[in-house]
Amino acid sequence: MIDVDCSEIKNTYSMRDIVERYGFHPNRAGFISCPFHQGDRTPSLKVYEKDYHCHACGANGDIFTFVQEMEGVSFKEAFLSLGGTYRPCSRIASQRRREQIKREREEQREAERERTAWKWSRLGEVCRTLRMLDRLIPGMEPYSEVWEAAVSLRERNRYYYEILAFGTKQEQEEMRNRDG
Repeated sequence: MIDVDCSEIKNTYSMRDIVERYGFHPNRAGFISCPFHQGDRTPSLKVYEKDYHCHACGANGDIFTFVQEMEGVSFKEAFLSLGGTYRPCSRIASQRRREQIKREREEQREAERERTAWKWSRLGEVCRTLRMLDRLIPGMEPYSEVWEAAVSLRERNRYYYEILAFGTKQEQEEMRNRDG
């Protein structure tokens, strides 16, 4: 038996598919008369791709909420009616899953702490190098090999500073991986 979860169902059905199941046909602007309140003279419920919102009564939700409200059923029953599969798990399996999620979150937090520690350490190194080069370069013979190497090193460290101070996480991770 293949398990079908909420995200797969949401990817299968659009909100428009669901409202049309109940005989509603959105107008060109995507509105229908709201089935959740009385006296709707002009359509007030906007049907979006994955959810809905009534501008008159405030009703809103996703495909599951719409089915729940229309049929007066629980989430589980709405989920099953849309093709979801539900198998209750044992307390032990449920506890193991919670522990696994807790471990994964802790690993993510630890990885983020390590990344942040590396970033601040590396930023300190880069700033010290830039200050040192800014003091040394003016006393060097312009266009000599040593001067060119120092200017090149300063530019490289300015680039590193930009990544560390203002770059995206991805750019910083790439720099960290290059550093080894």
